[in-house]
Amino acid sequence: MSLEVDGVTIETNDKGYLEDIGDWSEKVAEAIAAKEGIELTERHWDLIHYLRDEYINNNENQPNTRTIVKAMQAKWDDKSVDAKTIYDLFPLDPSKQGGRIAGLPESRRKGGY
Repeated sequence: MSLEVDGVTIETNDKGYLEDIGDWSEKVAEAIAAKEGIELTERHWDLIHYLRDEYINNNENQPNTRTIVKAMQAKWDDKSVDAKTIYDLFPLDPSKQGGRIAGLPESRRKGGY
């Protein structure tokens, strides 16, 4: 499978994950999100950049939902952020759908917590 962004073909696997993490850009993220019916807001971008930073700068770490919730509570200085808040952003699983939009490989984790 592939994705067309600004006249460039970006290769993806059968689940929509990028074949090469180096092909990612914010425009690619927007294209993937649009395909999944998600309009990216500032909060989406915060989570996407957090996931990318964890993967790229923390030994390919792919945080689970509980860890994402804690990180976004701190980022947004809002203790009311919970799993529902995060799933409202990425309904098909923040670590998996968020990771796909962030251009990361598919997470092998089974669930949110």
